[in-house]
Amino acid sequence: MASLAVTTKGQVTLKRDLLQHLGIKPGERVDFEKLPGGELRVRAARPTGTIDGFLHAIDGKVKPKKPLSIEEMNNIAAAGWAGELDDE
Repeated sequence: MASLAVTTKGQVTLKRDLLQHLGIKPGERVDFEKLPGGELRVRAARPTGTIDGFLHAIDGKVKPKKPLSIEEMNNIAAAGWAGELDDE
């Protein structure tokens, strides 16, 4: 288990091996979930999109920064059908 010091500003710096374990690169974000008993769940924040953005990427109206993988397309479609994406 890793033990980290908290600065006077209340900040904690995660060690490189922890960031690599989470698959986080510089500039990416981290999500924290509060759990009972004063525990936190830490995970890499994964960007989300909308069904409209997905469909417009397919029809060419929006150019994604990088091509979507089949897995990413499936995840977007599943989240949209489950009502987990905002339709903006």
